Amino acid sequence: MGLKDEENKAEESSEDPKGQGTLSRKNSHSSLCPTEDEDEDDDKKLELGPMIALKEQLEKDKEDESLMRWKEQLLGKVDFEEVGETFDPVVKILNLTIRSPDRDDMVLTVPEDGKPTSKGPWFTLKEGSKYTLVFTFRVTNNIVSGLRYSNTVWKTGIKVYGRKEMLGTFSPQAEPYTHVMFEESTPSGMLVRGSYSVKSKFVDDDDKCYLENNYTFDIRKNWL
Repeated sequence: MGLKDEENKAEESSEDPKGQGTLSRKNSHSSLCPTEDEDEDDDKKLELGPMIALKEQLEKDKEDESLMRWKEQLLGKVDFEEVGETFDPVVKILNLTIRSPDRDDMVLTVPEDGKPTSKGPWFTLKEGSKYTLVFTFRVTNNIVSGLRYSNTVWKTGIKVYGRKEMLGTFSPQAEPYTHVMFEESTPSGMLVRGSYSVKSKFVDDDDKCYLENNYTFDIRKNWL
């Protein structure tokens, strides 16, 4: 069999055998080689304009009422007194409140370094109880985008729990924000009682960490 016969056989094998609807595609030369337009796209790089502080953005065109309304819709209501001259937002976590239908709210002040001064557990939860974490925080200087919370819990060196939750995007303002987490329940039983260690973080879209909070808590048979 010659080369021509081999080519004809290859072409026949690529056709639809007995009308079974099999599709065959041959790549053209143009599909294998980049075009001039594609080469030009590769050479182009996205050029961003210079970063402008939020205060400068808000003060620009402030006499144009329609533009200012559009900015307010885009950025939210911004307190000018809390806006700084620099780009970086400032987020300060103020309080952690633990709500449970079984007892009064526990309001805990969050230390700036994320390390509670108490030698023992920062708080105690009752086994088999429902509870909700509520964080109070302030945002100043600039808008913080994509603020999120992560929490990892260990017992005797073994990871037993982890969660992540998106808090959102917040504009600078004098009044603190409050974010209520979803309700959770503590496990119950003799084996779950004891001390737990926790590492929680607050970070934004740029992975900037505003607080790393390290503490311990107890699960006991009853509330303290």
